[in-house]
Amino acid sequence: MKTRWTSVPGSVTAPQGFLAAGVFCDIKRLGTGKGSDKGQKRDLALIVSTVPARAAGMFTTNQVCAAPVKICREHLRRGTAQAIVVNSGNANACTGEQGLRAARQMAALAGAQLHLPAHQVLVASTGRIGVLMPMDRVRSGIEAAAQLLGDAPEHAAEAAEAIMTSDTRPKQIAVEFEAGGRRIRLGGICKGAGMIQPGMSPTGARPASRPLHATMLCFLTTDAVVATPVLRAALREAVAASFNRITVDGDMSTNDTVLLLANGLAGNREIRTGADLDIFQSALNHVCLELAKMIVHDGEGVTRFVTVKVHGARNAGDADAAARAVANSALVKTSWCGGDPNWGRIMDALGYSAARVVENKVDIAYSRPGSRQLIYSVKRGQPTKVSFATLCRAVAEKEFDLHIFLNLGKADAVMYTCDLTEAYVDFNKGDVSNPAALGG
Repeated sequence: MKTRWTSVPGSVTAPQGFLAAGVFCDIKRLGTGKGSDKGQKRDLALIVSTVPARAAGMFTTNQVCAAPVKICREHLRRGTAQAIVVNSGNANACTGEQGLRAARQMAALAGAQLHLPAHQVLVASTGRIGVLMPMDRVRSGIEAAAQLLGDAPEHAAEAAEAIMTSDTRPKQIAVEFEAGGRRIRLGGICKGAGMIQPGMSPTGARPASRPLHATMLCFLTTDAVVATPVLRAALREAVAASFNRITVDGDMSTNDTVLLLANGLAGNREIRTGADLDIFQSALNHVCLELAKMIVHDGEGVTRFVTVKVHGARNAGDADAAARAVANSALVKTSWCGGDPNWGRIMDALGYSAARVVENKVDIAYSRPGSRQLIYSVKRGQPTKVSFATLCRAVAEKEFDLHIFLNLGKADAVMYTCDLTEAYVDFNKGDVSNPAALGG
């Protein structure tokens, strides 16, 4: 299908009427932490619409969730918001009533600077769990950021930098497309590199039929006019096919959040159904998936990006269970790190998954990303005659697809994952002799 959108610069400030800023206010203490830069790192961001916006969100389904997640869910009941305040360096999770007060105060402080009621401000945090928020620094950061707001691409880039923790690079994207008789823009920034296997829902409630899914945060802006129920449904669909389809280490964060603001300044006819909704949904899906893939590519210690494709499962639940078992297997992931096409570990992961698996029906193959030319390592549960050297070359690539055919039905699933390296262990093992260097 022909692409119906074009890339544009500016990420969250690309749509009309959105401003952003990122500042350093010493939440990430100088010379501390596990990130890529021990110098002065921006650690607080503001994203602001110049007019009220319709809003939607998706949140972690972890039963232990951070204070800002709780406050966001509360504020989003109104269906509108005009600003987002985000800090990195402190998760404000497992901080009790004091943490809730801090999250509310962040919204109130940002609201005061922007002349908005606190309930029009959404809040997000990322960093170490169980540490009280340094509100004196947060206050100074909000005050500074409010004075630096702008709509240039560099303002968006500064916000993208300010939400990073162990990320090695900012993650941002924006697209332009036509819908409802107008040109519309949609942009986003995100962060995430470790503690990544999101499984988000609109309320944070975990569906019984879904498995458990450092924090990933994503902030999306658009100038489209979109009906609020449609906006919520569109975000739910986009997240299901993107952020809820990635894993770096199989750990679901306490803080996972995706927020979408739509301020309507494009002036299009309201998007509800039909072709207008199709193009909006396609663009939103594209933006979310590209950002999600950036997270996996930037995973802690990652050297290989792998797309796990399960075909022919009995049902969607089985397809999902099989894909997640393989994508999260430490043995499978470490074999990829060494370039070892150890299909036995893949078979093992399939076998212990919750999916129905019949050993003598399973086929396993490798390909270049998106290619239909498959190299089979397993047919009907047995090794093929493809040489070990050929299989090694297939998994030596920095990116490859793994195809698993269960041959039991018509359901498919995909997961975007990576290898597991010594660098990941070194990064996350901690050094209690130097508490300032401990990660989240």
